[in-house]
Amino acid sequence: MESANQDINLNSPNKGLLSDAMTDVPVDSAAAARTSAPEGLTLAEEEELRSELAKVEEEIGTLRQVLAAKERHCGELKRKLGLTPLDGLKQNLSKSWHDVQVSNAYKKTQETLSQAGQKTSAALSNVGSVISRKLGDMRNSATFKSFEDRVGTIKSRVVGSRENSTEGLHSPSGAGDKPPQDNAPF
Repeated sequence: MESANQDINLNSPNKGLLSDAMTDVPVDSAAAARTSAPEGLTLAEEEELRSELAKVEEEIGTLRQVLAAKERHCGELKRKLGLTPLDGLKQNLSKSWHDVQVSNAYKKTQETLSQAGQKTSAALSNVGSVISRKLGDMRNSATFKSFEDRVGTIKSRVVGSRENSTEGLHSPSGAGDKPPQDNAPF
């Protein structure tokens, strides 16, 4: 397998391990023979263990090759189905979000925030009621009534003076004169 054309698969159990090319490197048997046998093992037992070790290492290499072939086949099937790595990421994120939502910590946090929202809503409602009541009390106070009367008086003077000043105004040209309108509501 060429490392330049190799896809990086972060979900592979081989991540961080040597590549297939490195697993085919033979072990220096002379160096292995130079190490002394652990105490309590006969030479025949040591040879048997070394033979079994070689078989297991060969099986591991074969399994790695099979796994790599299966991963390539899986990638081809996903490409044929139009599944992209982005789809896989979306699926992983969706599953993770679902796992978070069903977790006890999320449920407790959601419950606490819900209770806090209800208490805040009740407090704001109470504040609104108090402000309403205070404004009603203020409107019924003597000071506000006096102020309201003065504003009403000023308004009637301003509106009354406007009506009086517009009644005497007529257009200087005789053309297009409209008859004065009656200001009665009906």
